[in-house]
Amino acid sequence: MDAGGFSFGAIVLLIAIALAFDFLNGFHDAANSIATIVSTRVLRPHYAVAWAAFFNFVAFLVFGLHVANTIGTGVIEPSIVDHYVILGALIGAIVWNVVTWYYGIPSSSSHALIGGLAGAAVAKGGYAALVGSASSQVMMFQTMAPVSPAKTT
Repeated sequence: MDAGGFSFGAIVLLIAIALAFDFLNGFHDAANSIATIVSTRVLRPHYAVAWAAFFNFVAFLVFGLHVANTIGTGVIEPSIVDHYVILGALIGAIVWNVVTWYYGIPSSSSHALIGGLAGAAVAKGGYAALVGSASSQVMMFQTMAPVSPAKTT
C-alpha cells in the first residue's frame, strides 16, 4: 500500500513515534501539573490525576483551538510541512525531553515540540520557512517561560 510515495509502514512508524512523544509528554510534564498539587497536599493523588485529565480533555471547549491554530499556521509555513518535518519535530522533542528529564532540567514538552517543529522547518527550507510575527512571539515566550521573578521576604 502506497499513499503518495509514503508506505503504510512509514505511516505506522510515524504514528508510533507521535504516541511515544505523547507518552513522554505525560510523564515529563506531570511534575508541573500533578506533583505540585499533590506535594502541597491540595489534592490527593487520584483526585489530582482526575482533575488534570478532565481539564486537559475539555480545555478546548473553553479556550478553543487558538493555540493549535497558531502552531499549525503561525510558526512555520504550512506548505513546507511533510512527513520528514513532522518526524524531525517529534524526534527533536523526544530527545530534548529525555535529556532534560535525565539531568533534571525543568522544561516544557510543548515548547520542545514547537522548537522541534521550527528546527525541522529551518533544516528543510531555511529561515524563510519561519512565519515572522507569530514565530517571534512563540520563541520570545519560550525563552521567558522559565524566568520567574525573585521572591523577597
